[in-house]
Amino acid sequence: MANDILVILGSERTSGPPHPPRLGARVAAACMRRLRDKDIEAALIDPLEIDLPHPFKPHFAYAPRDRPDALERLADQIATADGYVMVSPEYNHLMSPVLSDLLNHFGSSLFSYKPSAIVTYSAGQWGGTRAAVSMRTFLSELGCLPVSAMIHVPHAQDVFEEGGEYPAGVEAARWDGYLDRTLDQLCWWSTAAARQRSEGGERPGAFVTNPSERNAP
Repeated sequence: MANDILVILGSERTSGPPHPPRLGARVAAACMRRLRDKDIEAALIDPLEIDLPHPFKPHFAYAPRDRPDALERLADQIATADGYVMVSPEYNHLMSPVLSDLLNHFGSSLFSYKPSAIVTYSAGQWGGTRAAVSMRTFLSELGCLPVSAMIHVPHAQDVFEEGGEYPAGVEAARWDGYLDRTLDQLCWWSTAAARQRSEGGERPGAFVTNPSERNAP
């Protein structure tokens, strides 16, 4: 079974509104809790803990000896993972700029032929659903195709506590079942893709160093 899932948090806000400002950390923690309950290894990628280079320059544009350590470590994690949980709030009906910035540092060769799960949230009633629409296109271009089920968490501050647990009054079993609908799909596809890779299956179509490698003749 695939056993290496990255939960990538698309928020670095440390002051509000909303309150608390890092709602996404609660949602990410809840996803990690459910994955670990299934005996799946889950690692959190928190943009606050990653020193991305500025100005922007993608990982594959550096000569290997010149790649920043933070990018190289993250590239290794992405390359060895079996699947991804992308956790994002909604900004102007789109995924968060923090998440897109982080992911844009890497080419599709690191993500390709692995599944992803879309998880959105909000402090209000919509749960980030409109951001999820654009995330499908974005993640498909990276090659980590999103599974069909998605997770949307409205009023996330009322659903999850700081560590991803449920406060009193929240129907834990119903929420666990809702999370599992998406995470179980992710685990199924992660296992299938990992098996194919272990059997030496080729991964055609993902560029390694330059997007022009996919150009038409």
